[in-house]
Amino acid sequence: MHNKMIGGGFKKVLYTLNTVRRIGVKDAAKALTAHNACKACGLGMGGQRGGMINELDEFPSVCNKSVQAQSTDIQGPIPLPVFEHTIDEFKKLTSYEIEHLGRLGTPLYKSKTSDSFTPLSWDDAIAKVVERLSTSAPERSFFYASGRSSNEAAFVLQLMARLYGSSNINNCSYFCHQASGDGLATTIGTGTSTVELADLGKSDLIFVLGANPSSNHPRFIHQLKNCRERGGHVVVINPAKEPGLVKFAVPKSAKSLLMGGNEIASEYLQPKIATDLWLFKGIAKSIIEHNQHDLTFIESYTNNFNAYVDDIKKTTWEDIQNTTGLSHTKIKQVADVYAQAEHAVFAWGMGITHHLQGVENVEAIANLAMLRGMLGKPGAGLLPLRGHSNIQGVGTMGVKPVLAADVLNAIEEKLNIKLPRDKGMDTMACLHSANEGNIDNALMLGGNLYAASPDSKWAERALDNIGFKVFLTTTLNLGHVYGCDNSESLILPVMARDEEHDATSQESMFNYVRLSDGGIDRLDNVRSEVDILSGVGERLINKNRFDFSVFKAHKTIRQAIANIIPGMQDLADIDVAKKEFFIRNRIKHTPEFNTPDQRAVFVVNQPGVKSESDHAFKLMTVRSEGQFNSIIYEERDSYRNTPHRHCVLMNEDDIADLGLKEKDKITLRSDTGVMQNLDVIAYDLPRGNVMAYYPEANVLVGQNVDVRSRTPAFKSVPVSVEPQVMIGTI
Repeated sequence: MHNKMIGGGFKKVLYTLNTVRRIGVKDAAKALTAHNACKACGLGMGGQRGGMINELDEFPSVCNKSVQAQSTDIQGPIPLPVFEHTIDEFKKLTSYEIEHLGRLGTPLYKSKTSDSFTPLSWDDAIAKVVERLSTSAPERSFFYASGRSSNEAAFVLQLMARLYGSSNINNCSYFCHQASGDGLATTIGTGTSTVELADLGKSDLIFVLGANPSSNHPRFIHQLKNCRERGGHVVVINPAKEPGLVKFAVPKSAKSLLMGGNEIASEYLQPKIATDLWLFKGIAKSIIEHNQHDLTFIESYTNNFNAYVDDIKKTTWEDIQNTTGLSHTKIKQVADVYAQAEHAVFAWGMGITHHLQGVENVEAIANLAMLRGMLGKPGAGLLPLRGHSNIQGVGTMGVKPVLAADVLNAIEEKLNIKLPRDKGMDTMACLHSANEGNIDNALMLGGNLYAASPDSKWAERALDNIGFKVFLTTTLNLGHVYGCDNSESLILPVMARDEEHDATSQESMFNYVRLSDGGIDRLDNVRSEVDILSGVGERLINKNRFDFSVFKAHKTIRQAIANIIPGMQDLADIDVAKKEFFIRNRIKHTPEFNTPDQRAVFVVNQPGVKSESDHAFKLMTVRSEGQFNSIIYEERDSYRNTPHRHCVLMNEDDIADLGLKEKDKITLRSDTGVMQNLDVIAYDLPRGNVMAYYPEANVLVGQNVDVRSRTPAFKSVPVSVEPQVMIGTI
């Protein structure tokens, strides 16, 4: 195993400089310093303070993810002769290769019987979208959005879809943080972070749960480093010992670079995969047994504590230890650190939500926060580490199958319209319906639904069963060439955020709304997402019901949002005042919660019964340092020291027991699929646990979902590891 690896460091500085050099120093500088929000993770920076500056006025607030996100946008258009190649030839490209062909510079169409894309005019493209939707029953269409879109485009999308008659409206959070929203809703009555960025600077303990921010949210590591330098603690809970969470050389800090990095985790627990709920109960049990809970807070501001305590007392240490693989002593050490903290923030990623009990995991985290009064005060609270730069905003705008009643009523009242009240299908339900032949059309605003879905072979069939798919995107990805063999596809090239001719807004995971000016000219034949969607709406929806031409001006959309969406009142004049803001009533610095009686609620959770399996190992899919969601920027993973993505990471004793050594070839097999010719890489994991890279390993992930959030279990997949006998070794 590679114990001496650290995160960050000079290698990341050099990588970023090389990326800037490749895309051009002038173009990179223009993109990174303009008044536009960062296109990468949900942490957020840029906007009206200028690129590379966050809401605390820290500079430079930038990371390699920011530069990577710009690198694919600052490309020339794909030459038209490239599209003379067949779909099958495009399928031979890797995700990295197809994303780096260049920007899309013209609408592309593929007929049901064709095996290639054909360029076409914008007028013809919009006409096809309108024709296909007009001739189909609305309930046989679904609409999907990624988190790189704007608030304005998201609002227009959901409004157009509902006026059309479909409630099958989804965003990519159903495959990532939907469990966070659901779990927070039942405990504190809101679905987003209770803290702002400044609260991290006031905390003396930060939990990092089921997340690897050294790779996925690099600027969050700076906050963890600062906490340690203040004398605080960082508790990491993750089955994998990730080098960047152990030690990280922060590129913006000369001291950190010269000293070879900062210690990040003060405590590091490695439970077995999918045993988080047991571990959280163990921490709570230790707190309660030693009377370290805050009874004053509990009695004043919470409900259902007695039932929670009864459940914790019934949970035995023997079961906790046997299930998690962690000793009572180690769990108590972390509980004692928590007991001594005055301001604790709980931050978590998809290692918490990508399980069959993802919602319960989030509720258990909220329970722990309530147990010691770490809610409703500065420097403490709950923080889902969201991936896409505006995924939270897309949800706020109503891109979801069920709108809150107050939002639905406000839309109808303010816009003088009537909308359908039926519950739409979630993302997995839409794919199942497509697989059964019940979906005629799908409109996808960014993203890569094929790559993001479980059971890749099934997802490909389901998407190909959709008669007509329209994609709004900046670049090609594998989701445009898989799942289209026997169906129609239309790909529409859109402006990147910093290219918009009219300003757009985005919401960070801290509930902070930024304004992006746009204004950078790169390509001639691309259009704004809002322009495309409102253009379709103009021709699809009778103007007597609603005239979408009024939404061609983004200011008009923002004024509608400000009048309709709770907490968004300050959006109305953001383009004039240039004053960015926190959404009202979300940050919880006082113990008043969004529940009927303003009290938080302890939720009793029962871990699921362990199912019998013929597979000896449990797999979690992971992202590499060189990727962002399903976009691959580098084939190697410099932090885990893997030379390529076609490998499986395992405990070194498991490797030995199988008679293997590093770099030997194995097959991973699940009840869903098979991956062959994988290199074995030794890694610090609990025995019986393995990791492989997402989205390639999605071929192994089954269709089973958390029944509450409807999120697939990407991080708890039973698998078998089968050594491969190479020819010539027998």
